[in-house]
Amino acid sequence: MDIPRSDAPSAGALLPLTPAVFHIMLALADRERHGYAVMLEVERLTDGMVTLGPGTLYRSIQRMLVDHLIEERQEEERPEGDDERRRYYRLTPFGREVARAEALRLAVLVDAAEARGLLTGPVRELPAQSDLYEVASPEAHPEPSRPTARRFKKESPR
Repeated sequence: MDIPRSDAPSAGALLPLTPAVFHIMLALADRERHGYAVMLEVERLTDGMVTLGPGTLYRSIQRMLVDHLIEERQEEERPEGDDERRRYYRLTPFGREVARAEALRLAVLVDAAEARGLLTGPVRELPAQSDLYEVASPEAHPEPSRPTARRFKKESPR
């Protein structure tokens, strides 16, 4: 269902998207999927580096439905023998426009990172997930120590 152009926000008005919303849009870019299939596709697209939990997935889907980024498949379109509890989602034309705008926004950032030497070698080769975690973890880059107030809790009886 397309929303009337007079009431429609511009694609740029919704940017930046949350990572969860953009991952869901990527998972729906080539075809409609039900919620669990979206979770699996996001995991596949990111080589397991991103896992959407059901709470994040379905809260994001509800927001995306309200924003007219996606739509739910109508009941009469359900294939025979399909589980009636499954809800299938697809990008709307407006959702595709927003996803494209977000992809372009991110491409500009990647170009800037590359120009500043943050990306070296083939960009398509991602380091192992454990290497990424090590770079991003607070333990790898501890903050300078500073005095902190200690709070003592009474132990609760067991």
